[in-house]
Amino acid sequence: MFKNYRIPLITVFLILLIDQFIKIYIKLNYPLGEVGRLTDWCIIHFTENPGMAFGFEFGGEFGKLTLSVFRILACIGGAFYIRHIIKTKEHPGFIFSVSLILAGAMGNILDSAFYGLIFDKGTMLNPDFQEYMPYDGVASFTKNGYAPSMYGCVVDMFYFPIFNGHFPSWFPIWGGEDFQFFRPIFNFADASISSGVIIIILFQKKFSTKNAGNKPDQVENNDRSTNPSSELNASQH
Repeated sequence: MFKNYRIPLITVFLILLIDQFIKIYIKLNYPLGEVGRLTDWCIIHFTENPGMAFGFEFGGEFGKLTLSVFRILACIGGAFYIRHIIKTKEHPGFIFSVSLILAGAMGNILDSAFYGLIFDKGTMLNPDFQEYMPYDGVASFTKNGYAPSMYGCVVDMFYFPIFNGHFPSWFPIWGGEDFQFFRPIFNFADASISSGVIIIILFQKKFSTKNAGNKPDQVENNDRSTNPSSELNASQH
């Protein structure tokens, strides 16, 4: 039983372990804002994200609850889907990729579900912290967290402004404006989701070929089981 589910179980466990370790370490040891600058384009920037992946926000408190519920339903669906592709003996690489996506979604759900309940100014280790600012902009000094379950903020910290440029004036929509790549601040869970999607896109042909390669054997086995005489004739020759 465990052998069949080894890939998703190990993948989800490791991703969640690394993701939560990074987030909790950042929350307990650093104030909001820039934490460290390794290079000009590799920055650790602690921020609280009330919305979607990569710092995008969505519809205030109602949008936050809707997004949290959607993430939970998506994870449940993802778990059942992994069970299905294991039973149908899909390519291990495809199972691994889907597991990366599921693990990333679960990592961000943990933030939304529990961080608002267990974190506030009183839980932070450094006594020199300034006011802790939750996503509604109100400083929190309580011992009971800053938000109810499912309303907590997702912790983001990776910021890679690799390239800064300027759109020419003739460029549609954004003509004359500055741009930056890569602007969003993200976390390890976001990176896991993106990696899973990218792997599926890059290797979809290989994954589908593996699955298609099983079909002739399945057809042959089905033919033999439905037509015993064909197997008998084959053995006589």
